[in-house]
Amino acid sequence: MLDIVIESRQAEITSGFAVRRILPYQLRRMVGPFIFMDHGGPISIPKVAATNLDVLPHPHIGLSTVSYLFSGNVTHRDSLGVEQIIRPGEVNWMTAGKGISHSERFEDPAMLAGGELEMIQTWVALPEKDEEGDPSFKNYTAEQLPVFTDKGIWMRLIAGDAYGLTSNVNTTSPLFYVHVILDQGARFGLPTGHSERGAYIAKGSVEVSGITYNSGKLLVFTKGVDPLIIAKEPTTLMLLGGEHLGERYIWWNFVSSRKERIEQAKEDWKQGRIILPPNDNHEFIPLPLDKSKPAGGPPPGALS
Repeated sequence: MLDIVIESRQAEITSGFAVRRILPYQLRRMVGPFIFMDHGGPISIPKVAATNLDVLPHPHIGLSTVSYLFSGNVTHRDSLGVEQIIRPGEVNWMTAGKGISHSERFEDPAMLAGGELEMIQTWVALPEKDEEGDPSFKNYTAEQLPVFTDKGIWMRLIAGDAYGLTSNVNTTSPLFYVHVILDQGARFGLPTGHSERGAYIAKGSVEVSGITYNSGKLLVFTKGVDPLIIAKEPTTLMLLGGEHLGERYIWWNFVSSRKERIEQAKEDWKQGRIILPPNDNHEFIPLPLDKSKPAGGPPPGALS
């Protein structure tokens, strides 16, 4: 029934901003094309200096970053010249391809005056044919994403195909990514038609095959199994998965099917060959001290 249960681990993104890191995990590095998942917050902004939360300009290659907020907002700036505020229910889908840099800043006066921030960020690995493509960015509003409701169930299809719905978000491989809210007692099943499937419990708890699982856990299900998920209390799930793309190397913010490409990306960032965002280029995150091989453990890098 369950292939593995992954317990989230605490990771510090910036001083004062800790997240729950779910992927990659030593025993399960990917679920479908999803190779990274962080759950940040909920955090009350007045308790922390806002500048401590900012994620300074940093690089990516070989992946798409997917930012999704439950509350608060974040200002994205990237080396393409894009500046975009992301709000709850929207999706920022940034494809790094051969190289991009971006920052995430917490600048909204209303949020800083007493708001709360909670967000999920995932990275989606790219097929080999797309790893060296041109970088791109697109914001999708909540109104552009399909929503389905039933008794005790609300869900938004963030990306891909699931439950007979198709998202407007442009993806490069077969996948699904769904935000689900369940009332206590609601019964729910995973989407079919995908070889790898997982359910992250962001809030609440669920029962599967008589066993209760609490928040902070990612349940990864065996291929071909159709589990019944029962909400033990009001619960928020993030469902994700799709088709496996093959092995990937991950180091800091770099993902690639080739070890040597990771090494090139390190040098590119050190030498300034990946440019900074034109409207946020006064500071950046330097390349971390390399203490691991590219195929090693979870990246020491940023939320995105």
